[in-house]
Amino acid sequence: MTKSEIRSSYLVKRDSLSESDYLLSCQKIAQQFFLSFDLSFVKVIHTFLPMVHKHEPDTWLIIERLRREFPHIRLSIPKINLKSDSLENFYFEGLHQLAENNWGIKQPKQGVPTDSEKVDMVLVPLLAFDDHGHRVGYGKGYYDKFLSTCRPDCIKIGLSLFPASERIPSEPQDIALNWCITPDAVLKFG
Repeated sequence: MTKSEIRSSYLVKRDSLSESDYLLSCQKIAQQFFLSFDLSFVKVIHTFLPMVHKHEPDTWLIIERLRREFPHIRLSIPKINLKSDSLENFYFEGLHQLAENNWGIKQPKQGVPTDSEKVDMVLVPLLAFDDHGHRVGYGKGYYDKFLSTCRPDCIKIGLSLFPASERIPSEPQDIALNWCITPDAVLKFG
């Protein structure tokens, strides 16, 4: 299958989840994250803000717990820059900082920019992934461009509502994940 076919297939799969299955899966992903990663030396985590109405994994469950239990960690969130066709990243200050864009994605209106070299860990959005850490996103390449600017030791973690799919074709600009968390597993790649 091509990336486009995989993308279409997983969008349908995600849309067909019942609300209760979706909520339970999101809770399990958040639990897996906190059980599986030592956050004591992490200073900056970049995370996407979810499109909950499209059943994207709910990172708010992780964000809220990080803010409560790990005050030493700064959170960084993305804003799509349509002119440069890239992500700009800002430290998360609170809900007052957010506005919804044309795609229904909450993003910062303003804030202190995050230098990608400072990011220790990235929670990466995806639709599907394979056993080699390759992923299918929404097709714009925003995260591959951003990840290519992060330090080589930055930990890249995909969040997926589903198990690994068949092999995903990769291209030279694609940045592979180090880990992927599903409701039932935490997978390490490479």
